[in-house]
Amino acid sequence: MRILQICSAREIGGGERHLAGLANNLARRGHEIFAALAPGSPVRAELSSLASENIIELAMRNALSVSSGLRLARFVRERRIEIVHAHVARDYPLAAVAAGRSGARLVLTRHVLFPLSKIHRLTLRRTSRVIAVSQAVAHSLRAQNIFPEGKIITIHNGIDVERFAQGRSSTGVPPVNHHMRVGMVGHLAPIKGQEEFIRAAAIVCRARHDVDFIIAGEDKSRDGENRAKIEKLIRDLELADHVQLTGWIDEVAGLLTTLDLFVSPARSEPFGLSIVEAMATGVPVIATASEGALEIIDDESGRLVPIGDVEGLAKAIADLLNAASERERLARNARAVVHSKFTLERMVDRTQELYREVIAE
Repeated sequence: MRILQICSAREIGGGERHLAGLANNLARRGHEIFAALAPGSPVRAELSSLASENIIELAMRNALSVSSGLRLARFVRERRIEIVHAHVARDYPLAAVAAGRSGARLVLTRHVLFPLSKIHRLTLRRTSRVIAVSQAVAHSLRAQNIFPEGKIITIHNGIDVERFAQGRSSTGVPPVNHHMRVGMVGHLAPIKGQEEFIRAAAIVCRARHDVDFIIAGEDKSRDGENRAKIEKLIRDLELADHVQLTGWIDEVAGLLTTLDLFVSPARSEPFGLSIVEAMATGVPVIATASEGALEIIDDESGRLVPIGDVEGLAKAIADLLNAASERERLARNARAVVHSKFTLERMVDRTQELYREVIAE
């Protein structure tokens, strides 16, 4: 098959890692894979299995960029592309124009829970399929009533299990003494729950002083206000000796191998890719009962606490830090869950099958 992946993102996140994993694996399976990216996109470096001539860079500033739409449509026609697949909402109308003017099939992936805008109702009527990365995202899409229900398909995100199972020793975050380590990963924003994580850390540290808390992620706000608020909270709670802000970490697998516990304290989460990565690494997981987390773990493969329950989160952390055998049991069960449900191969298999279905139609 000849497939074009479209992504205007200018930074790497979960959706971009999803796209890169999908594109590289499809290319290795013998499909002709193309990509349309924003100029200077860091996603390009991740597309190691794509030929350079198969990647086009063009300005994708907004949904109504006519010149970009026409150029992309010409690219699709000239290369006889069969599937146009877009991953970011602002790219959906552009992808619809390119597919509509070339006869290619249009496939979309929805990675978030936010509602689509009115313009999507006008431009996406001929969409062949919409892939939701979780049942929660699929439910959100159905509630918006933009697409026929039969066109919305859930395909969970998948990860390279072996890469996370092996991990790496070099993380840039050296362990301190012989302290236990509890970590979380996510961009710095209220929705990710860093405040609850820090307040839970304060409760744990009142009882014991041999625990370090790691917060990995960058602040995407324009003026750095999110990191500033977090730093102030750490100072106010006198946790400077126990809480580390690492900023962005390129090799998450390496960080995860140093942790005794992984925490996902999100207030809302469409899937929870970092949860799956921690599970694959063999780190026991505690998560708030967000939409995505509920589809990934249960009491046999992790611990769930109510969203916003700081005391409950602290108790779950303290209990597992004191129970090595339970941590081992949860880690073992979690790895089995990832191998059965969340591998990259499974995600690519199901997406490949979906492509063939829409081409046959």
